[in-house]
Amino acid sequence: MVHKRQPASNAQAGPAAVPLYGFQPPVGTPYGLEVSTVEDFFAQHDDWPWNPPRPGRATFHYLILVTEGELRHDVDHVTRTLSPGQWLWVRPGHTQCWHPPGTARGPFILFEPDVLRPDLARLLAPLTAHGAPAVLSPYPEDAAWLQQTALQLLDEHRALGRRPLDVHHALRRSLLESLLLRLTNTPDITPVGTATVGTDRTDRYGRFLDALEQHFRELHQAADYAELLGCSVRTLSRAARETTGKGVRELIDERRVLEARRLLGSARWDARAVAAHLGFTDPSNFGRFFRDRTGLTPAAFAARETTPHP
Repeated sequence: MVHKRQPASNAQAGPAAVPLYGFQPPVGTPYGLEVSTVEDFFAQHDDWPWNPPRPGRATFHYLILVTEGELRHDVDHVTRTLSPGQWLWVRPGHTQCWHPPGTARGPFILFEPDVLRPDLARLLAPLTAHGAPAVLSPYPEDAAWLQQTALQLLDEHRALGRRPLDVHHALRRSLLESLLLRLTNTPDITPVGTATVGTDRTDRYGRFLDALEQHFRELHQAADYAELLGCSVRTLSRAARETTGKGVRELIDERRVLEARRLLGSARWDARAVAAHLGFTDPSNFGRFFRDRTGLTPAAFAARETTPHP
């Protein structure tokens, strides 16, 4: 990985004020997949963004399975604490901040979105979606299989040069895909094609999420997205509720609050700039919107995020 952008000097310069990390594996690593361990990664990057810890975003997915110790990691301004057997999944665009690993150990998998074949990407959509859970706790009967597959993937990644390159890459991708498909069986993840969510509704919900990522700044009503997707509000609402248990408007508001938290926190925009960016014509309306959903005013949230933690 490489630090692509430096923080802008102007506190209201825009989202680029949050450093963006692009995918750049070590020289000689084929294709958009890198596999390491938490301990090796930290040993090889002693000056990366945990020294001192600072927020950033990545253009790729990364997963960490904790096999020993305890791992702390911030995802979208919430500190997650993982115990052995749990997986951390940070998706492209999430604001993340590392903590020193301490005694944490385990496989560390990084991959670009387009490393997945289109048919597999569709099946994995609930798992790779921007709003999917950052911490996954597999069922006990799956845990050992997942750990073993992750370790096999690590072993194959380290086997570069032992086999023809195309075979090596096919094995790595096959192991990655098997691992991710099994992770869709994790609680709180609803796989595509289950009895409770038909394919059409799941596809529609996926297209809604794509549209939401593109238009949440200017489109704020369920009717806006239903029109964009060519369906009724009722149809879109049913797809959202059967997939997430939440209404369309709630999902829209959650995405706007998430962006506000990012900009007020790591990017250090002021409330007026955030309000304009998210389509509020009156900053006081944004203040009420944010306080109702977080329990804090924008100023109080920003002050909390910029206060050094012990």
